[in-house]
Amino acid sequence: MTNHPIAATVRSSGPGAVARWTEQGIRSLSARGEPRTAPFTVRAPASSANLGPGFDALGLALDLWNDLDVDPTVAEDRVTIRGRDADLLRGEGGEPHENLVLRAMRQLAEAHGWALPPVGLTFRNAVPVSRGLGSSAAALVAGLIAGDAVLGLGLSRDELYGHAWRMEGHGDNVGAALYGGAILAVPGVPTAIQLLGHPKAADDLADLVAVAFIPEITGATWAARAALPERIPHTDAAWNLAMTAGIVAAFLTGEREVLSASMNDRLHQPYRARLFPHLDPVSHAATAAGAIGACLSGAGPTVLALTDGSRLASVREAVSSAAAHTGIPGETTTLAITRDGASISPA
Repeated sequence: MTNHPIAATVRSSGPGAVARWTEQGIRSLSARGEPRTAPFTVRAPASSANLGPGFDALGLALDLWNDLDVDPTVAEDRVTIRGRDADLLRGEGGEPHENLVLRAMRQLAEAHGWALPPVGLTFRNAVPVSRGLGSSAAALVAGLIAGDAVLGLGLSRDELYGHAWRMEGHGDNVGAALYGGAILAVPGVPTAIQLLGHPKAADDLADLVAVAFIPEITGATWAARAALPERIPHTDAAWNLAMTAGIVAAFLTGEREVLSASMNDRLHQPYRARLFPHLDPVSHAATAAGAIGACLSGAGPTVLALTDGSRLASVREAVSSAAAHTGIPGETTTLAITRDGASISPA
């Protein structure tokens, strides 16, 4: 998916709003709200996409957060990067990663016909970069929320989601980062569908946690997508449809058995396993130890297992042991599922 299918929900404003945004269906505003003129902080969570079969459609927000401190009082742009993988983001020892926060802010300003004023940005990163835990989505979402605040556009969360989908190319990670919880991203639907909204299901899955093996090696989404075939057998497509529907039903009803039966994939994981030889042994070890299911997190290389609290210790030990046997260095950690999405608050 290259074009955002729900651009009609995104608004345009400003005296210089350019024609190409109008052509995408972005409606005009005659005025904007009050820009934030005092420093503020934006938080955005990590996320895991796909959950096995839900390729580019399912996302899960995780309780691991990036913080972005924004100072709109500066006279010129200033960027400071701290925390996890700061060296990668700064480009130490190689090419720097594109600053997705600043890119999102500038693209949002351009989409609404405004110039982005100078901003001071301080990144306090906790989400691993290029590991399949939604670091780019967290950056885009933080940038959009920050840009909306600095420009005073007053966009709704759904409108920010429309911008995020257009920039990212799909709605799974950005939907989870914006709304929190487990979400389904459907082309043509202008909001991420919340899958943990039913009280009974939320209660039944309240102790659901993730165990993640995060390799030291990084992965590239373009390489993971390049590993996929142009065509797949019809039987595999039908099988994946049933698995994805099963995950959606499980989150809506709280049925753990359905969730366990559904976290399987034939669309992308068998092909990406060639890039990540730890995927199968770590996944199998997790489920053998009692995990509800295990999968490649996003485009990898992280492997994510979902379990309940009673089996957490055994699943974590199994994942750590299996990862060690593969000889691939990394860390095994426990991540709670967060029902909260990205937020903004005074500094």
